[in-house]
Amino acid sequence: MVSDGAGSAQKAASGANIVCMELHRRIAAYLRSGGELQSIDKECVADWIDSIRDKIGLVANAAALRPRDYAATLVALLADKERAVVVHIGDGATTVRDRETKEWSVPSWPFHGEYASTTRFVIDDPHPQFAIVHIDSAIDRFAIFSDGVENLFLDQRKRCAPAPFFERLLQPVSSWQGHGRSRKLSAQLRNYLDGETVCAETDDDKSLILGARP
Repeated sequence: MVSDGAGSAQKAASGANIVCMELHRRIAAYLRSGGELQSIDKECVADWIDSIRDKIGLVANAAALRPRDYAATLVALLADKERAVVVHIGDGATTVRDRETKEWSVPSWPFHGEYASTTRFVIDDPHPQFAIVHIDSAIDRFAIFSDGVENLFLDQRKRCAPAPFFERLLQPVSSWQGHGRSRKLSAQLRNYLDGETVCAETDDDKSLILGARP
């Protein structure tokens, strides 16, 4: 999952960290109790989000700050060998590749408000608007990223994920023989994101997670 703190939020990084840590905790508990991906619905996700908001409220109160000072977005992808689910609040996005068809798609398009640099956040009042998208097929490649690289990664005119770009981007990960996180590949990815080509196009935060399944 990826969470991006609002640029105007005083504790943006802390807010993004709380979003990820608390959602991970709730999802882990859900799966340990026997919960299945196909059973994740609006009520279930709303409960997870309320838990995140409660945690932010406690932290903000202890620091004599407002929850708005911890504003952050959320893009989460849950997948098993047969299906996947996307939970999305705000901008940023995930792209996925269908194992059978090899087609890339954007299950939930980034949300941008009427004015520049505006979007939805987990702490929006009275409740945040969120998207839940069920993917009823297996995926074998994915990328999750923040809004800092949206314009580089997505075809905004056609509202799609350019397959050749994502095939190249995922090639080092898909050809790696190990499991989990590779320090070498992570370093290469960091160098790519910090490179002149990317930085010439954006000065925003650039969060990116790549994954592949044999």
